[in-house]
Amino acid sequence: MTRSLQAVTYRRPSVLESAAGGRRLGLETSRGATPAGAVDHPEFFAGFLTSPQKASAALLAVADVAAARYYQPQLRASLDPVVTGSGDRLRFESFSGCGGVYARLDVLEAGLDGGEVGHGTTNVDVNDPLREALSRIGADDPLHLRVGPEELAVTTLDGPVVEKKVPLPDRWLRGFAEAQVIAAGFDLRAELDAAEAVRFLRALPRGGRSGAGGPRWVVPSGRTLRPTTRAVPGAVCLPGPERLVALRRVLRHATALRVYGPAVAPGSAATASATASAWEVLLPGMRLTLTLSPDAARGFSGEGGVLNALATDEAAGDAELVSVLLAWEPRIDIADLAAASGLTAERVRAALVRLGTSGRVGYDTAEAAYFHRELPYDAERVERHNPRLRSARALVAAGAVALDGPVGTVTAEDGHVHRVREEAGVLTCSCLWWAKYRGGRGPCKHALAVRMVRRGAADARGTVRIDGGAR
Repeated sequence: MTRSLQAVTYRRPSVLESAAGGRRLGLETSRGATPAGAVDHPEFFAGFLTSPQKASAALLAVADVAAARYYQPQLRASLDPVVTGSGDRLRFESFSGCGGVYARLDVLEAGLDGGEVGHGTTNVDVNDPLREALSRIGADDPLHLRVGPEELAVTTLDGPVVEKKVPLPDRWLRGFAEAQVIAAGFDLRAELDAAEAVRFLRALPRGGRSGAGGPRWVVPSGRTLRPTTRAVPGAVCLPGPERLVALRRVLRHATALRVYGPAVAPGSAATASATASAWEVLLPGMRLTLTLSPDAARGFSGEGGVLNALATDEAAGDAELVSVLLAWEPRIDIADLAAASGLTAERVRAALVRLGTSGRVGYDTAEAAYFHRELPYDAERVERHNPRLRSARALVAAGAVALDGPVGTVTAEDGHVHRVREEAGVLTCSCLWWAKYRGGRGPCKHALAVRMVRRGAADARGTVRIDGGAR
């Protein structure tokens, strides 16, 4: 696994301080992106939280995920949460060290009082002393929140800066992209009231290996969810139920639990889109969502949902065009982007998937919409470290692909010949990868190579592309 180190620098540690009229939570920011460009320590908000104790618990849940490894927990994980100011809300996001749990806290307009929300994305410092202080916030404690440096502190602070060097494995970076692609296929499947939500979540196993206890699938039954052993219609997969442990921090404040997943048909349980799910706790003025990968031992990074978008030159150009039109929207309107860019809705979606590989968009299951953020990753790095995509490009460059009607023949590096067929828009292959995953983790390198060659042939003829974009 490729790793690099990212230096995250803060002017001082984030702190919770007592002050006249209440308490003050100062979340320090690192270098981040804003509409004005990169800023060393951007400020996104200064005002009050309408539900201080609930917001503190939810923020701790996001920090819990950032510090956790649900698979191989003996290995250390530490990555400060990301905050995005979207003009009407603050989004706090984190990824688990194992790459299999994505957490997001949306503090909506109703959860904020007395200040304007700025625009931009950066890391925020959530250190151990701050975590301890947040856990002691009382129900009646007024809490002033500042996201970003205090002007006085910026101009007078002479002490040393706080610098953290955190490992950024490439699989974490790819995980951000894959999570939003998978979540875009989810719909609301069940909603439990507060009492049923607490009863269901408290009954889940607290630890142990994934799959060792608790239901693998759940299905709506009256006002609650009941376990089932099969992927029956209407069911939602609960892979590694112990990974929802972070939600226990907010259970006593929850007003409802919403569960999201794809439409599941019998026999579809093997695919990533069918076996991943999102679990959203509603809080006053806030939403806390955990999205789970298909298995605790399997992070999001290898699911292959972005490969088709990465494999097209057209999507690269479209993504560059669409990126200029993004404006830190909390909710990206596909139709508006299509009208502004002159692209079809399908090409806009493909462009957003590609932008997601560099962390520039996320997906909100509650609103069934993408949103704009900026992370310090680049799409070229994600593409460079994706072995299937690299191998497919090498096969095309070597002339290893031959087309014969609906069948593509690929001569692999070891001399083996693989046949790729297209049926109803889906490519199947005779290779071992396809036999093992049946498309459940995206296309194999042979199918990708055939798709690239077909697009190139269509371009040469000046015909309509198979992905719906006209020449």
